[in-house]
Amino acid sequence: MKTRQLGPFNVGEIGLGCMNLSHAYGAPVSAEQGERVLLAALDAGVTLFDTATLYGFGANETLVGRVMKPHRSKFTLASKCGMSGVDIAGDGKLVRVIDGRPETIIKSCEASLRRLQTDVIDLYYLHRWDKKVPIEDSVGALADLVQKGHIRSIGLSEVSATTLRKAHAVHPIAAVQTEYSLWTRNPEIAVLDACRELGAAFVAFSPVARGYLCGDPIDVSALDAKDIRRAMPRFSAENYAANLQLLPAYHALAKEAGCSPAQFALAWLLQKAPHIIPIPGTTSVDHLLDDLGAAHVKLEPALVAKAEKLINQHTVTGPRYNPQGTSEVDTEVFA
Repeated sequence: MKTRQLGPFNVGEIGLGCMNLSHAYGAPVSAEQGERVLLAALDAGVTLFDTATLYGFGANETLVGRVMKPHRSKFTLASKCGMSGVDIAGDGKLVRVIDGRPETIIKSCEASLRRLQTDVIDLYYLHRWDKKVPIEDSVGALADLVQKGHIRSIGLSEVSATTLRKAHAVHPIAAVQTEYSLWTRNPEIAVLDACRELGAAFVAFSPVARGYLCGDPIDVSALDAKDIRRAMPRFSAENYAANLQLLPAYHALAKEAGCSPAQFALAWLLQKAPHIIPIPGTTSVDHLLDDLGAAHVKLEPALVAKAEKLINQHTVTGPRYNPQGTSEVDTEVFA
């Protein structure tokens, strides 16, 4: 696999988002299946593995740490702080909380290092900017962790170009991670260019649009009760019915390109700019290998233009987050 620059690291141009193995899209897979996917990715040349404290409320970091510890020198490890599960009521039920205070970041890193069974995390993101805390203070805490040798580089997730520049003035930012795909084009407003100007990588999560840009249409009525897409407006019954109307033409473009729909989506990202690194996630080895095949797909400019005209911020129905989710991110939005 070809490589791309990610801060001080050279990583494979397609990474693995590990979230799906423990969190977000239905019930987590078995530990055995999670191990199969992780090791298959490593064997296939993936060198960037992305996890977070939030995913499974620590379970994902624990899985990645156990499985990948014997291979630690072979890959770049990314995790995230600033959003985690907290037992607020004292009843054992964890509630997602955004907390970017320096003392919380320090404690979160210590816990992540234990779960990941490593002495250092290569890339540590602030998962969400806690808007009650100046970004300079949160990044200052992360800079202290770099100084102490607990992390090697700093990333931010779901931030605007303005916030990125404020953070970068405190300490160089190696990467910004934000949702980016044909159906989520917000990074094109400002932050994608800001990353390029500052020398930061842009790590694209949900690069196949939370499954929308894969082969088979999603049956939204059959989603697991805990599937996070149930709270996302684009997957409501009415909005998704409208979005489904775009897929036949999109699948035809993929067929014309000689690739799968998921490969088309990932190849589109790889061709947009050399500082973009998509991190698709999956619970299936077959889907993993299909995703990685995008590295060998070359899209003709005419097909790219047709895809961008077909699926974009004007043709997709519904915002990407509900009001609560929207309030928690700092990304630019289209007028």
